[in-house]
Amino acid sequence: GSSCEKCDFETDLCKALHELHLQSGWIRRNGQSGMGPPYSDHNGSDSAYFLSLSSEMRSSSATLRTNVFLPTDEEHICQITFHYWISQTSGTLMVGLQKHSEDAITNIWQVSGKLQNQWKTNTITINSTEKYEV
Repeated sequence: GSSCEKCDFETDLCKALHELHLQSGWIRRNGQSGMGPPYSDHNGSDSAYFLSLSSEMRSSSATLRTNVFLPTDEEHICQITFHYWISQTSGTLMVGLQKHSEDAITNIWQVSGKLQNQWKTNTITINSTEKYEV
């Protein structure tokens, strides 16, 4: 069966993300927060919550980490679909993979703000023979 889990930030961080890792510049807000665009989520709702970088973070980077995922195989593939918005031409969004036997984080996807100021959607498929975080 499908073990898909939706992560919508309506009440707090979702189960897939480390609950205590929001100090790194990410804030949970919606389009009514008076913090500038985006003024709605990817469905056009101005009351739905999403994560946003605080304005103090313009010059540096901030990380969001998932909890530990189990290894993938033919039966258990991992697909992560996410919606993103880039409002700065200089910003880059990267998805990294950290396997438990490795210290290094492998960059598996990235995009920079060429088509900014609109919601985009992306799906990545992850293969790992050991436990990993994203």
